[in-house]
Amino acid sequence: MKQLLTKAQTEKLPPEVWEIFRKFKKEGLEIYLVGGAVRDLLLGKEIYDLDFATIAHPEEIQKILPDSFYDNVFGTVALTMGEPKNKEKYEITTFRSERGYSDKRRPDKVFWGNSLEEDLKRRDFTVNAMAVSPQLELVDPFLGQEDLKKRIIRAVGNPDKRFSEDALRMMRAVRLAVQLGFTIEPKTFATIQKNEALLKYISGERIRDELFKILASDYPNEGITLLLTSGLLRYILPELIAGYDVAQAKHHIYDVWTHSLLSLKNVPSQDPLVRLATLIHDIGKPATAKGEGEARTFYNHEVVGAKLAKKIAERLRLSKRDGERLTTLVRRHQFSVDERQTDSAIRRFLRHVGKENLEDMLALRTGDRLGGGARETSWRLEKFKERLIEVQKQPFSVTDLKINGNDVMETLNLKPSPEVGQILNQIFKEVVEKKIENERKTLLNRLKETKPSL
Repeated sequence: MKQLLTKAQTEKLPPEVWEIFRKFKKEGLEIYLVGGAVRDLLLGKEIYDLDFATIAHPEEIQKILPDSFYDNVFGTVALTMGEPKNKEKYEITTFRSERGYSDKRRPDKVFWGNSLEEDLKRRDFTVNAMAVSPQLELVDPFLGQEDLKKRIIRAVGNPDKRFSEDALRMMRAVRLAVQLGFTIEPKTFATIQKNEALLKYISGERIRDELFKILASDYPNEGITLLLTSGLLRYILPELIAGYDVAQAKHHIYDVWTHSLLSLKNVPSQDPLVRLATLIHDIGKPATAKGEGEARTFYNHEVVGAKLAKKIAERLRLSKRDGERLTTLVRRHQFSVDERQTDSAIRRFLRHVGKENLEDMLALRTGDRLGGGARETSWRLEKFKERLIEVQKQPFSVTDLKINGNDVMETLNLKPSPEVGQILNQIFKEVVEKKIENERKTLLNRLKETKPSL
């Protein structure tokens, strides 16, 4: 018996899907909605990344959809549709089969296929190997709907073959599991463990993208645990594994590994890079551990950790900006909130961290505290936050003054010279020391009292 989509599921389909179905039906060509959109539709989730599979070849697809573009060897034609402020990208791919995966990443050869089932059997997991026809019939040759009900991620067909075709699928299994709150089917998981070393063939960019999706999920700490037990983590973050069973002392009640996972679990930021920084903030501890029991120390672990964070950023091909953010958060996470600190000390902290990273750093500290069994905050931390706000009201450099070099030259009848800068620096020092306010009228009056050298 054919299974049709329910009324509620049908209503979730955007009008662009119906338009694409209509245009292909008019030409008498098979086309189906496929992949993750079908999975999410059956789960009652919002659907996005809508992909289609068709018997039509790329040239035919472009005739039917003249606004589309085609620039790859895999038979995928893409187009953008929807309202001007809410456009979505749609991809239509010719049925295909593949042969040879010598680099464990992409097929050596791609052939046009003749049927939907032939196309679906090359996909990664059963929950992604379903399709919906223009007649709203669900096509599910590998029982993906049953696996949705069982809440499991299972490879299509032979898992050895699926993972040898594209080793990144092993990480994708973990990512889907934590995104959906599913478990990985035992045979599929055992095959990941067996083939873990294939991940070394995958580029840092692709690994980074999957890792960040895991970190951005609702269960990032469970995702990292799955990466560890599957064996994949040693090819992604081997530095993190070094903290396993490394005991800590004093206020720490967990080993470095457990503390790192719990810090990740509790960090309030949704930013995957901040979550990564929180996860690896103590990776310098194994190399700096000295002593035992309550006498154990990790002096300068943040310095060693920053060097390791830089290597991780390079391995994951982070942008220069993101790499610097990651390194800064790890390097500066060990900051003091002693209420006896001077304003100058807090200003130095702000300069080192950067105003743009301050919120992220405080989020990391919250995760760090909760991951160590402490309360979310303390009166010292709250007082420190108040002082951060107050100190930021003060100028951080000469350029923050309400006057500039032109004001100095005009008020004191000076020509451009090093003396102009010296006067500004002196006034800046007085503002920092709170001898005068950083108000334009006040500063201009102070300038009039200045006696320039002759």
